[in-house]
Amino acid sequence: MFNNITIIGCGLIGSSIIRAIDKKKLSNNVTIYDKSKDVISFLKKKNLPIHFSDNLNHSVKDADLIILAVPLGAYIDIFSSEKIKFKKNAVLTDVGSAKKEINKIIEDLNLKDISWIASHPIAGTEDSGPQAGFAELFEDRWCIISPSAKAKKEDIKKLKLFWEQLGSKVKTMTIEEHDHILSITSHLPHAIAYNLVRTAINNKDEFKKDVIQYSAGGLRDFTRIAASDPIMWRDIFLDNSENIIKILDNFSINLEEMKKAIKEKNGDKLIKIFLETKEVRKEIIKAGQDTKKADFGRKKD
Repeated sequence: MFNNITIIGCGLIGSSIIRAIDKKKLSNNVTIYDKSKDVISFLKKKNLPIHFSDNLNHSVKDADLIILAVPLGAYIDIFSSEKIKFKKNAVLTDVGSAKKEINKIIEDLNLKDISWIASHPIAGTEDSGPQAGFAELFEDRWCIISPSAKAKKEDIKKLKLFWEQLGSKVKTMTIEEHDHILSITSHLPHAIAYNLVRTAINNKDEFKKDVIQYSAGGLRDFTRIAASDPIMWRDIFLDNSENIIKILDNFSINLEEMKKAIKEKNGDKLIKIFLETKEVRKEIIKAGQDTKKADFGRKKD
């Protein structure tokens, strides 16, 4: 399908793609480029069947598929550092969680005979770096692809099949749709998690230890979200700021509504709010995004 694949950036997602390609024998040649000497040193010790390049242009010149797996803020550095020359008819994709600003950067390059197809594998953990990667990361996870107007239909099909072979379920949508939906499903929960954990640890010092010691499931799982890569989430919040601000405004309105009901001891209003949200949980389980098992379907060691 793709004889030569180049992966630029080898953190959690990039290194997981490498491992999945190796496990499923999806390409004859995989080349990686990463500025970090520590990342390269770590991956060399894993004895994976990959080639290492310390030159960005050399790494992509023969690639049929180029995957950008760097933080969103690094895209500009990559494309401004030197004039990258891609192979004719290559497919260029990425793995970022926000698309609008990145799409502008790629479109402004006016690449000839290249299919730019943005990708977002909705997969990850709170851990980061190549040591956190694993081949099964994409199994039964959604991957959203957003093809540019110039992308060839056959290339879209090939990239869709590539993600499916990694284990993903693939959905196609526009960049605008992607950024709006992810601002609700992913970016808002992270904004809440960061502020919830900040609120918890800003408690009086004499209670901080108890707050941590007796963390219930709710706080515990919010700390997992809030432990995500700070650089990655800084870039996401900046790149998708317009959508995130709108969603945070809506969240603030709902929060004020709940505060008012609590202040007025309006039990009927609280019941109404709680019942509405309870139904959403049922729909998420029905959609296969979680199970009915207690403790959020988490497997026990």
